[in-house]
Amino acid sequence: MIRVWTTLAALLVVAILLGLAAGHDWAGPTEIVRALSGDLSLDSRLIADWRLPRVLAAAGVGALLGLGGCLFQGLFRNPLAEPYLLGSAGGAAIGATVALLVPLGIPQHWLLPVLAFLGAWGATLLVLGVSRVAGAVDAAGLLLAGVAVAAVLGALRSFLMLALSDETVSLQVVLSWTLGGIQTPGWGGLALLGLLTLACFLVAQRTARGLDLLGLGEAMAHGFGLDVKRFVALAVLVGAAVVAVAVSFGGLVAFVGLAAPHIARWLVGPRHGRLIPASGLVGAIVVVLADAIARSALPPAEVPLGLITAVAGGPFFLILLARRLRA
Repeated sequence: MIRVWTTLAALLVVAILLGLAAGHDWAGPTEIVRALSGDLSLDSRLIADWRLPRVLAAAGVGALLGLGGCLFQGLFRNPLAEPYLLGSAGGAAIGATVALLVPLGIPQHWLLPVLAFLGAWGATLLVLGVSRVAGAVDAAGLLLAGVAVAAVLGALRSFLMLALSDETVSLQVVLSWTLGGIQTPGWGGLALLGLLTLACFLVAQRTARGLDLLGLGEAMAHGFGLDVKRFVALAVLVGAAVVAVAVSFGGLVAFVGLAAPHIARWLVGPRHGRLIPASGLVGAIVVVLADAIARSALPPAEVPLGLITAVAGGPFFLILLARRLRA
């Protein structure tokens, strides 16, 4: 098992170095070392002040998506579950649409993550409210309510984009965000992302035992003393918070939350005490590499990160679906 953790850590370091090298002009190992050692040349400052924060932000967003996917797959006991099931991404997208299209007199780099976060939380609370009113607070009921709310939120986002845009505001800004993309944060923003990622990991780790018990079935979990309804509600909120932070900093990045827990499960097994951190590491590796491809595939243009992960994740999803249908 130590070899697995060492391998994952080494792969993350390699992915970060590749992310630092990738771009319109690729940087060699000597240039990266020079930049990280404090060289003040223009190329070194580009790597240290732009590429490094972006690569670290990509790692944070990927780790959060991996954590969210692991939580939702364990919660719904469904290997095809992923973080956007409960409408949290749709709610975050609506918040971001308002932040980008409505002049509220607040700096956009503060307003966008706040409204995206509030939108994700609001959407999740709406799902919980709908499921309670319908009397379906189990995992299946929450899943169905989430799919319905996500569809409504997607339509509402499209309406807002059409209604709020004008000649002075380009829809390209909103579309680029909804297609996914890591924004280069300042060091203060990166520190905030790091603290939020650590907090999300610590809270998610505390759900590990409950997720293991829930995997045995609701009746068995109840027999071991788990309050299933309360745990499901709390775990949904934790998962939504994790995804909300990821969406706030990286836009809508699909399929990472689906693929990362599966890869981690192949490596460390199904126990969530190990699966949660492994999913975070795999998610970080995947997003850092995908972001490197997005920045370097079509220079000088940048491909939306969500398109890269969708192209890779779509076939992965179909393979998982085929295996599940054959089982």
